[in-house]
Amino acid sequence: MIVYHGSYLEIPSPDLNHSRKNVDFGCGFYTTPIYEQAAKWCGKFARAGKNGIISRYDFDEKAYDELNVLKFESYSEEWLDFILNCRRGCDKTDYNIVIGGVANHKVFNTVELYFDKLIDKEEALKRLRYEKPNLQICFRTQSAIEMYLHFEGSERV
Repeated sequence: MIVYHGSYLEIPSPDLNHSRKNVDFGCGFYTTPIYEQAAKWCGKFARAGKNGIISRYDFDEKAYDELNVLKFESYSEEWLDFILNCRRGCDKTDYNIVIGGVANHKVFNTVELYFDKLIDKEEALKRLRYEKPNLQICFRTQSAIEMYLHFEGSERV
């Protein structure tokens, strides 16, 4: 499967030393099979006066059978709890790869309202039910990156 990463530079050899903590699925290298989504990720760099660059990778799907993978099929209570644990820095799981919906601005607003205890979990899930998830694939271990993600090139957007 081809996956993409949107940034302001080409990333031929992703490494977790440059990953942010306390994001959706924790520290990791984030990709998506949706080209348009990677292009949107580049948008924040364009607004900062930098070029957007989409790096392209071949993801060896044998990883699904060979690694510890968590996949969320939809926005759910489990997805919401996982996101909150990761954003709080409380995730203690040992998944190599986590796959699921992106917290875009509308989803993020709902998550933040729940995180700040302004709405309860039931209301958050009710709101999320109507959002169509995009898809992100987070590589959370260096070995998963090195064994299953192969750089193919990049382009400026």
